[in-house]
Amino acid sequence: MKKEIIYSMDSGFREEFQVVGYRFGGKEAGIEEKAACIVGSMRGNEYQQLYICAMLMNRLAELEEKGAIVGNNQILIIPSLNNVSMNVEKRFWTSDNTDINRQFPGNEQGEPTSRIAAAVMKAVEGYRYGIQFASFYKDGEFISHVRMPETGKESTSLANLFGLPYVMVAKQRSFDSKTLNYNWQIRGTEAFSLYTSNTEKVDEAQARQAVSAVLRFLTRMGILRYNCHNGYIASILEENELVNIKSSSAGFFRKLVHINDEVKRGDVLAEIIDPYLGNTISEIHAPVDGILFYSSRKPIILQNSIAFQIIKKLHE
Repeated sequence: MKKEIIYSMDSGFREEFQVVGYRFGGKEAGIEEKAACIVGSMRGNEYQQLYICAMLMNRLAELEEKGAIVGNNQILIIPSLNNVSMNVEKRFWTSDNTDINRQFPGNEQGEPTSRIAAAVMKAVEGYRYGIQFASFYKDGEFISHVRMPETGKESTSLANLFGLPYVMVAKQRSFDSKTLNYNWQIRGTEAFSLYTSNTEKVDEAQARQAVSAVLRFLTRMGILRYNCHNGYIASILEENELVNIKSSSAGFFRKLVHINDEVKRGDVLAEIIDPYLGNTISEIHAPVDGILFYSSRKPIILQNSIAFQIIKKLHE
């Protein structure tokens, strides 16, 4: 393992800010084959994503020591792009509240987050595979999955090799062109975003699942020699195929089901409780048969807010 500084920036009030990368493998005959690049937390509340990177780093160090990295393959891991915000418990950049993952490919002469994005983009270009541990744009819990924007260059067949239950393909949104995944893809890297259900707290079971998924993928792509469980044969989903279920009332959100539960049309998924009187003012019912993919986890829900998303059964 070799540590290097990807980007550094002076700070007037704290120690020098650094984005640090760790390289594994690529040692035979002094030749390095850029095989895979893995990026962890970009936001200050992405504790789970940083933890997954740490566990993966520990495992790769062991495998490298055993000679399990095949040939000249090199793996680069960048655990965090925003430890400053994490230190002060802010989600976005401390000085201007900007999101690094809306700044790619970046500008070397721009604002701090744009300069960070430019330096990272330069460091991660040219890798065959790019993997990002991302956090969900909605506050809630959901089934772990691989996600990719629909750029015309995405490969669902490769995404299936992670062995996670689902691969989600999403229609491009206005901000996607400024994300790392999109910029990786248009520059020729096969890019994947891995989502686990938690962000602000560490979930050991999901972290282990994510680490296993990455090691499984690297093994199947001939980068590692590693004995791994086969995982799932993933179902390919289009994001717009998910059935959104909204709350008809505002109040305390009493959830009666769990992620990955199979539900039937008409099942009661949650009750909405009057925050003053304590009585049930409405219920949320499943409109279709399917699998519960997403659930809000906020204690209070607003009227017309998305409470659940269901993967509709094919026979419906």
